[in-house]
Amino acid sequence: MSNLQDDRASIKAPSTMAAEADPKLEMAAVQDERRAVVEKSLKRKLDLRCSLFVLIYIMNYLDRNNISAARLRGLQEDLKLNDQEYSTCLSILYVGYILMQVPSNMIINKISRPSIYIGVAMLIWGAISVLSGITTNFGGMVATRFFLGFVEAAFLPGALLILSKWYTRRELTTRNAILFGGNLISNAFASLIAAGILSNMQGVLGHAAWRWMFFIEGAATMLIALIAMVMLPDLPTNSRGFTAEELQVAQLRLVEDVGEADEDDVNAGAFDGLKMAVKDTKIYLMMFTLTAYVVGLSFNAFFPSLTGTLGFGYVPTLLMSAPPWVFAVIVSLANAWHADRTQEKFWHIVVPICFGLVGFIISMSTLNTAGRYVALFLQAGSYAGFIVFFSWISSSFPRPPAKRAVAIAMINAFSQLGNIAGSYVWNLKDNGYRSSYGIVTAMFGITIVGVIAFRQILVGLNKRLDAGEAAWEPTQAAQDKTKAVQHLESDDEALRMRKGFRYLV
Repeated sequence: MSNLQDDRASIKAPSTMAAEADPKLEMAAVQDERRAVVEKSLKRKLDLRCSLFVLIYIMNYLDRNNISAARLRGLQEDLKLNDQEYSTCLSILYVGYILMQVPSNMIINKISRPSIYIGVAMLIWGAISVLSGITTNFGGMVATRFFLGFVEAAFLPGALLILSKWYTRRELTTRNAILFGGNLISNAFASLIAAGILSNMQGVLGHAAWRWMFFIEGAATMLIALIAMVMLPDLPTNSRGFTAEELQVAQLRLVEDVGEADEDDVNAGAFDGLKMAVKDTKIYLMMFTLTAYVVGLSFNAFFPSLTGTLGFGYVPTLLMSAPPWVFAVIVSLANAWHADRTQEKFWHIVVPICFGLVGFIISMSTLNTAGRYVALFLQAGSYAGFIVFFSWISSSFPRPPAKRAVAIAMINAFSQLGNIAGSYVWNLKDNGYRSSYGIVTAMFGITIVGVIAFRQILVGLNKRLDAGEAAWEPTQAAQDKTKAVQHLESDDEALRMRKGFRYLV
């Protein structure tokens, strides 16, 4: 901590001679001005480099879901798959995806060059995507899908962890929204991209066109992977492309945000973060709540089918599927920006969920074409709360980084069970998926109950922080101070923090 304070002094003071010549107030103004210039330059560079995460997320989504488009152009017939085997090919990806998330984030938290780690993971999953195009049977496709999920697991929790190592709690939700914009854009245009590739290749290659879709998209992923190794940031202590002064400010921003440096104890073991995470009941509440939310959002994988209930043809249905997700991007960015500005989480999650509930109810209660199409916009807009939820995870487990890394991965990995369950929810096609809409309505209700419970836990912890700081006043006796320290060093790591840290609710 003392080193960081020394660094801060060196950042603020442009020269020793200036300090001796200027009065204290003027010197403070010069220091603040210099700090503002350095911080602006830092954030500009950081935003530019982290913007690549959006493109990586798009490729992550395309490589994971292009099998659905390939099915329309002969994959299932060529590989001689029955419906059950095809469903297995879809769901096996999530087995690998769930298994690898926690170990991967533990690795990312320990290494000094996460940009290389994510770039190599991209190269591997791009190669696996290419190999999907040469499979000839059920066993080969199951194997490629399992390992694709296993390697892709490195990206999302790793990206969330890297962002949390650079941005303050006041900035993180907006950056997470930009990251998740890649997923929303993929929802909007994935089918159109696949249709464009397949229709152009169909005339040249006939029935083998679906194989070339895997080749093209996998090769594109591998090219972007090489760029990621150079462009993505590493850590605020060692990242290339930043000046020493900018890196010092990056570290100071995180110290000022929560009252202590974003680093693990030098004596911490490899599994200490995992041990701390499994003992924290808050994580389990968020795991089950996010899983319910994911089941509620499972309509996104079936969106063209839901749009198809409006009664239009194949091409108009694909075109009409895109605008609701463009709307979702806009709403998500606005909601995230306002959440950062107000430093409030709960209502920025619940309000979008409520709009989604209205959309579900409209879809269940009317066959009117215009009404059902408006309902699709409301449903897509409910994704805005999902993005704030992820920033709530990062801000609710701020220190130590090892625990935060495991918390992000555990919660996200467990929530993937919601994607598996969601694939069965939308098999109920009768009456315009009315029964399916009833299930996701119930899941959104469970989500609201979960976030209410989580908010109450954080409010209680904030009261304990208030009590701890009150006992830490300089006027108190030494015995009272000792009791305060013992209180602050209790079961929750954040209760040990100083400088006015409070959980965001």
